[in-house]
Amino acid sequence: MDNTLLIRTAYLIAAVLFIVGIKMLGKTPTARRGNTLSATAMLIAILATLLDTQILRFSEIFVTILVASAIGVYAARKVEMTSMPEMIALLNGFGGLASALVSTSEYWRMTQETGIGINTVIGISITLSILIGAVTFTGSMVAFSKLKGIMSGKAIVFSGQHYINLMLLIAAIVFSILLIINPSAQIWVISILTTALVLGVLAVIPIGGADMPVVIALLNSYTGIAAAATGFVLNNKALIITGAIVGTAGLILTQIMCKAMNRSLVNVVLGGFGQTTGSGDNGGEDIVVKEVGVEESAMLFDSVSSVIIVPGYGMAVAQAQHAVRELSELLEKRNISVKFAIHPVAGRMPGHMNVLLAEANIPYDKLIEMDHINDEFATTDIALIIGANDVVNPAAKTNSESPIFGMPVLNVENAQTVIVCKRSMNAGYAGIENELFGYPNCLMLFGDAKSSITAVINELKEM
Repeated sequence: MDNTLLIRTAYLIAAVLFIVGIKMLGKTPTARRGNTLSATAMLIAILATLLDTQILRFSEIFVTILVASAIGVYAARKVEMTSMPEMIALLNGFGGLASALVSTSEYWRMTQETGIGINTVIGISITLSILIGAVTFTGSMVAFSKLKGIMSGKAIVFSGQHYINLMLLIAAIVFSILLIINPSAQIWVISILTTALVLGVLAVIPIGGADMPVVIALLNSYTGIAAAATGFVLNNKALIITGAIVGTAGLILTQIMCKAMNRSLVNVVLGGFGQTTGSGDNGGEDIVVKEVGVEESAMLFDSVSSVIIVPGYGMAVAQAQHAVRELSELLEKRNISVKFAIHPVAGRMPGHMNVLLAEANIPYDKLIEMDHINDEFATTDIALIIGANDVVNPAAKTNSESPIFGMPVLNVENAQTVIVCKRSMNAGYAGIENELFGYPNCLMLFGDAKSSITAVINELKEM
């Protein structure tokens, strides 16, 4: 088998594994195997590319792989589950930056070093790769900063912001056309890159924290699209296929999340166009809450027949998933029905709660999606909310001034009793008060989720 046929066969195998792997990632029970298949596909693609490379020496390539792998392994082992969204934002950003830099480098090689020039197709591919890659990089850095708390998670808006974004986009398109017409003029590449970097910042800052999971999914799709465009620049079929898969999957995920949050995909793509800055406060009135203790909570659990547990980011922060599993098993031994209600954007990224509960060996069939469990709250004795906030805020249905108005939420207020396990009265990631806490059937169990749930378990064992 000659070298070309071997490389093409390897790319074909890698492409098939990518498709099968991403299909398996769609279901929690098969996600781990899907991830392994996709990683194997990436390894095959890298090895095939090494056989095909004529740019760098093997020593340079292996040193780069060694250093990058060491950084990747260190980061993956150190990052906590609660910081995974920030990790994904960084990965998206660096993926976009890599595409922009590779395409810029190829442009320089073709037009300045070798003088072979670029045709229209390559010119369009280069401009798309630089434009989308640079937007993804700075947009992801803003998303990372908001998730990390480096900058405010609230929407940052100012007069004329969207018109400025529109003008920057038009300018980037004009610069791209000028580059294709006159490829040797370096000024147009620099102009595209600079404009795209600014556009990435301005497109993400008006998006509030409640919509950040959607932004992460969208930026992930941008990374794939930029990689696919870079694949055309390099004439690398594996990169084209992989980028197209990532871009398409990211867009589908974004659409699903927009539907779950009652957001317009067009608005999100345009950088939060239509974003409101309403505070969602209840007319400035203080919410009066009723506090419940550990012993009283245990007595309530001991007297009911059905419980729905709603996990949120607070459970992840407290690493309370194992205590929650122990509580659910203890309740089931007392013939109490226990289910878990999963909101699509609970936590800070899609599937965040599923991963945590799976880590605690909670059966998959106990995890019920929002659309399938919302009607059950009305016939449930206790809705136990652990660290969730915005996804259970009735303001999404009752307060048209709220930034989350229209977002589908879990109907926990319909349960006979609602127990909210929370550290304090601080607002959730959307930065607004939760009117649920003042409802007559809502009881606040203040404290660290892991400590509080463990204390409830100990009380129950003594009853």
